[in-house]
Amino acid sequence: MLFSIFYTNRISTVIRNNDDLMIEINSIKDQYIYPPSEAIIYENTIIPGLSGREIDVNRSYRRMKKLGSFNDSLLVYREIKPTNRLRYDKYIIGGNPNKKEVSLIFLVNNKNNINSILNILDNNEIKANFFVNGLWFENNNQMIMDLVANNHIIGNLSYHLDYTASGFSWMNTIVTRIAKQNNTYCYNEIDNQKSLNICALNRSYTIRPSIIVRNNPLIEVRGNITSGSIISLNVSNIVERELQLIINYINSKSLRIVNLEELLSE
Repeated sequence: MLFSIFYTNRISTVIRNNDDLMIEINSIKDQYIYPPSEAIIYENTIIPGLSGREIDVNRSYRRMKKLGSFNDSLLVYREIKPTNRLRYDKYIIGGNPNKKEVSLIFLVNNKNNINSILNILDNNEIKANFFVNGLWFENNNQMIMDLVANNHIIGNLSYHLDYTASGFSWMNTIVTRIAKQNNTYCYNEIDNQKSLNICALNRSYTIRPSIIVRNNPLIEVRGNITSGSIISLNVSNIVERELQLIINYINSKSLRIVNLEELLSE
């Protein structure tokens, strides 16, 4: 019986491989290979790569066999992941530039009101990232839930950017339980190996923004933005006043504004 089953399978494979339809799919499969682009790693920084794709010959064959002829709209693809993937032990300094996307980070401390910023984002149907201080996190439960419900990303500033504080792990645990996001995120603007190591141990990616806005949001964004930029903005009156102008400018550059989950997706 076992020999009979093995022999039957071998015969089926030979017949399928000699089918004109299978021959045609195999003849064109190399034309449809898109190799992955690898993550760019330089010292302690990383920019994510992008998956490629290739034809799934057998699944494509089965789909077309039902039709009885070759049809390239019925080709089935499978993903080829990059060899070098995003790593917790590196600073993420941007998204892959081939995606034509950027992301906005708003730094929120315990005295900030973010309602105006949220209204502007909602009016423009934009998903962003709010990195919050531990005290703000404790005192704004409903706002956290609203951010999550609207698919904004919650980032963890711990307490005064001190990732050695016990509250950091507690915040991460809560975000993991309530948020609609796959990852948790730390934040750093300068080298801090100790913080990077702690965040990595907690399986949090550490973001180092490529544009850190100080005094003139629109001018600084216009002078520095590129595809893949991560833009950091302190919540303030001037950011509220200029946010719509920043959004308009980014749109004029044919760049999409997305949250970190989408920007960093491979």
